[in-house]
Amino acid sequence: MNFGESFNIGIVALRTHMLRSFLTMLGIIFGVAAVIAMLSIGEGAKQQALEQIAVLGINNIIIQDFPVSDEESGDERTNYSNGLNLGDAEAIKNLLSLTDLVAPHKELEVSISYKSEIAAGIVIGTTPDYDEIMSFYTQDGAFFNWDQYNNAERVCILGAGIKRDLFQFKDPIGERIKFSTENWTQWFTVIGVMETKGIGSGKAGTISTRNLNQDVYIPLTSALKRFHHGRFASELDQITVSIGETERIREAANIINGIMNIRHNEVPDYQLIVPEELLRQEQETQRIFNIVMGAIAGISLLVGGIGIMNIMLATVLERTREIGVRRAVGAKKKDIMGQFVIEAVVLSISGGLIGIFLGFAMTKIIAVYADWPTIVSIWAIVLSFGVSVAVGLVFGIFPAKKAAEVDPIESLRYE
Repeated sequence: MNFGESFNIGIVALRTHMLRSFLTMLGIIFGVAAVIAMLSIGEGAKQQALEQIAVLGINNIIIQDFPVSDEESGDERTNYSNGLNLGDAEAIKNLLSLTDLVAPHKELEVSISYKSEIAAGIVIGTTPDYDEIMSFYTQDGAFFNWDQYNNAERVCILGAGIKRDLFQFKDPIGERIKFSTENWTQWFTVIGVMETKGIGSGKAGTISTRNLNQDVYIPLTSALKRFHHGRFASELDQITVSIGETERIREAANIINGIMNIRHNEVPDYQLIVPEELLRQEQETQRIFNIVMGAIAGISLLVGGIGIMNIMLATVLERTREIGVRRAVGAKKKDIMGQFVIEAVVLSISGGLIGIFLGFAMTKIIAVYADWPTIVSIWAIVLSFGVSVAVGLVFGIFPAKKAAEVDPIESLRYE
């Protein structure tokens, strides 16, 4: 008996019991779908983390203001430190030889409007080095220069999202927009529009970043000179330091921490963020997540394999007389064994194919309704399908061997 005959007999046997065959495949179907869905979530989270780290800058060290209270006076700012300030930025630039560029910035929460249009966003006061440090450049017009910075000119650069909100398809270069609060109003002239910066929501990872497309950039000197600040508010909200040598970022972070400790009298009113370390932590967390989720999905495949073996053993018992007849007319042990292995593998292959389509559907549902990023990779498909075929082969061998060992004389007597 050749392979074609064994295959046809196996297919006929499976089609004869369609419902039983389908129920047998369910373990494989859900196992494959789970593997694809879990790995796609992991891949999506990994890609999002890489995008977020790219926004922060892999070669950057970020120092953020972290206000603390004086326990005795109850003031929001402790008496022992004035908070993050321009002096900190100058000290880091002058004392740290590893520094490439330093960009301090101040965030202003104001209403941004143009004629009757109002946009939600944040005004960032910074230096002309900001675009170089963040690798974030203008698409139209230009970023402000050092002359405009030193003169505290009222010029601004719009994020791509703010530009769309205020101007739609109109060219904003040269137009004046209004920044206002309840007590004052300032007018600034638009001199540029930033390129669109893609970034995820941060839901799937531990790194949190905001949408840079909704920011407006002005000279830091203009922000400090023209906008009112609270009594205990820090002069700056953040300092971004670019390090020229990536392998020395940890060393630079330790030096910066020492400089800040001295300047702030060891008051913990700032925090250091090293994107490179965040990336390593994120990748390690994601690796553990993938292992755990993959193990859970693998259990589903194992259960599916046990189901196949269980049904195949029952099938051997049910078809004992058929096996005896085939042996009596000349079928060899390897023919009987081949037939049952083929049936098990067909079940696993069919379940694997259905599982792939179900896995794709699950990733779409997760992405839409759970708002998690998902990326289906070829590797996930090949892995899940390969495992499903291996499961069918491994768990089909024992029943097939048992069928091949059936005594033909005894099986012909079987009722």
